[in-house]
Amino acid sequence: MAETSKNRKDRIDTLTNLGNNLYKQISKGENPYITVPIRGLSNVKYSEEKRILTLGSGVSRRYFLNVGHVRKFVQTVAVASLSKNLIDSDKHTSLRDVFYQLRRTIPGTKIDVVDDQTETDKAIEDLELVTDLTREQLHITANRAGAVAGDVVIEDRGDTIDWSKMGSGGWAIPSTTEDIDFKSVKAKFVIYMEKQAIWDRLNEDKTWKKLNCVIIASQGQATRGIRRLLQRLYYEQKLPVYVLTDFDPWGFYIYSAIKFGSIALAHASEKLALPEAKFMGLLAEDIEQYDLKRHLIKFKDVDANRLKQIKGYDWFKDNKAWMEEFNRMEKLGAKVELNAFTAKGLSFMSEHYLPDKLKEKDFLD
Repeated sequence: MAETSKNRKDRIDTLTNLGNNLYKQISKGENPYITVPIRGLSNVKYSEEKRILTLGSGVSRRYFLNVGHVRKFVQTVAVASLSKNLIDSDKHTSLRDVFYQLRRTIPGTKIDVVDDQTETDKAIEDLELVTDLTREQLHITANRAGAVAGDVVIEDRGDTIDWSKMGSGGWAIPSTTEDIDFKSVKAKFVIYMEKQAIWDRLNEDKTWKKLNCVIIASQGQATRGIRRLLQRLYYEQKLPVYVLTDFDPWGFYIYSAIKFGSIALAHASEKLALPEAKFMGLLAEDIEQYDLKRHLIKFKDVDANRLKQIKGYDWFKDNKAWMEEFNRMEKLGAKVELNAFTAKGLSFMSEHYLPDKLKEKDFLD
């Protein structure tokens, strides 16, 4: 949906109110402070009702007149000022550009507001928590990292884009997908995959056309733009979303983050998580059914540790089907990549594996 002036005004008002509150504190001779929700693991909870990770009620105060707080206080306020100017002018800037725009020396000192981008990135995340606005709503974007193809027509900032006519590269998914307007959606479901190489194969095979679906890819963990796009396709266009990953702990984690949200972004789960997503990636039974044993890759310690961590997640440990899957993987002590299917033929996945999964409705929830 296109951004309305009211939406923009609401965001400007939120940032203005933040500044006004600080001004009032200073006018009263008080030590100005910002209240910031705690992002640590201790303040992240799993909501069984909503089936997503949520941020608890724990908060901390960040004071200006505090040696340990002042740097982060100034950085957060600086980002808020920059964001307000961006929204006022209806312009966007990148994470990297934010760093350069804030990198200046405080008058009368030799101290820079920021020394490296990690500081501005954290300040942006803090501002999200303080204002309950996402980075994208603050008009700050990340690099494009994803591709999409399918029988869908959208409008993006006045341009009409047909996802079925984007050639071999597909449409590059932007960091901000909130304001996309869906004009025509003929596809019936969505397949998200963790690997661009798998997407390239399915796109070349025109799998999206044969199965009448949308195919979306990232490189590893899904970006925020992709996760918001998946959420919108499901809730607004009623398209079921299936997650296609390798048979490994990292693929399972990618699915977990899409479905339940992630610990680092628990404050944004309502806008990013998709509890209704289903897993259609490689399972232990597929290794037997498709004779993939010779393609097993032995676990390294980091893989075993990741699996152990996932098994302990509250949102998995009471799920019998998933715990059985984890136990099978643990017993194998190995993983298998989706790319192994190419040993059976370049188009085996698009012609056999995916149609079989869809026909049998062989998904994990």
